[in-house]
Amino acid sequence: MSEEKPIGLAIAEKFFGLILVLIGAITAYITYNNPPGDIVAPFSSIFIAGSFIIIAIGTLLILAKAE
Repeated sequence: MSEEKPIGLAIAEKFFGLILVLIGAITAYITYNNPPGDIVAPFSSIFIAGSFIIIAIGTLLILAKAE
């Protein structure tokens, strides 16, 4: 016998996933469009990779099946 999650918890999980996707997308966009002389430019690939990881985690939270 499995217990179902409360509906509020499922909604919060989807909402938090959406927030993570938005934060990751904004971070990737800002990092990709930074000025070339910026001090962070050599490390931009690290930040973009981190942004894609955040987007992937958010997507998994959105796609998680609520039982």
